[in-house]
Amino acid sequence: MSNETIRPIVWEGDHLELLDQRILPDRYEYLTLTDADAVAEAIRDMVVRGAPAIGITAAFGVVLAARHRFAEQGDGWKAAIQADIERLAQSRPTAVNLFWALERMGRLIETLEGDPVALLEVEAIAILEEDIAANRRMGELGAELLAGSNGVLTHCNAGALATGGYGTALGVIRSAFAAGKVERVYADETRPWLQGARLTAWEMVQEKIPVSLLADGAAAHLMSQGKVQWVVVGSDRIAANGDVANKIGTYQVAIAARHHGVKFMVAAPTSTIDMQVKSGKEIPIETRAAEEVLGVFGNRIAAQGAEAWNPVFDVTPAELVDAIVTEKGVVLNPTAEKIAALMAS
Repeated sequence: MSNETIRPIVWEGDHLELLDQRILPDRYEYLTLTDADAVAEAIRDMVVRGAPAIGITAAFGVVLAARHRFAEQGDGWKAAIQADIERLAQSRPTAVNLFWALERMGRLIETLEGDPVALLEVEAIAILEEDIAANRRMGELGAELLAGSNGVLTHCNAGALATGGYGTALGVIRSAFAAGKVERVYADETRPWLQGARLTAWEMVQEKIPVSLLADGAAAHLMSQGKVQWVVVGSDRIAANGDVANKIGTYQVAIAARHHGVKFMVAAPTSTIDMQVKSGKEIPIETRAAEEVLGVFGNRIAAQGAEAWNPVFDVTPAELVDAIVTEKGVVLNPTAEKIAALMAS
């Protein structure tokens, strides 16, 4: 299996199929979803994860909602669908691609009369296809920066599984490996959901890209050994000043990278850049159930009576970022002025 065949989101015309990422790599199974409530639940329950993939999934959730509301309400579908869109919006608070996709579908809804399903379906498919194209372009641009990088570290999973296909951070790594610019990928395990262990390592193995898994706490020591020259990660939201929200643990990796002279790259589509948020301090950080930290997949590992703090994301300040790679271009040493110029291009 390769990035060409890893398809986390499959639209079948009257239903949506999502690759259940909670059970990878043990099982490769799809869930069939036929309504917007099921889509919102799948996003919330981590069946699908990764900011671009969440946005794409939500777009198809709107199509399913429109099909149901038009059949049920007729010309009253437009008012009725707002409740479905709101439920989708509430599924994950940090990933701005979710709101970007819903707003894009909402703008189209405002223009429609009669049966809306066909045109909304076209728009959702366009969002999916545009994401894959953007990822490939980011792969090309990011790979150019990785010349001479024998080793690359990544955190969480920003691969085909987190997008429509190919991946953001892993798209850069895939392109760089194909060009002979990277010899080995080091993947943080990424507690508590272990996306690095279960998903990133799995994707690399599928494509025969050498990958070494490490405990999250080993990243700084790895850098001190000179084994990596770049850190490449994705993002769930980028503020207007270049601050980056990504999976919890990214911030400490960025601090360690700066101390050791390791370059730090963020690969994300421009739909991840939120120009309404001035800095990372304004980005809402999702907190999930304590049980995710106190146990591993339902098996408790912590002492009884212990409590847990479980923020899902952290914010890496722009001054720790060497490059933000988007489909529109590369921003080196990001600032508010540089981000504004990119978004205006």
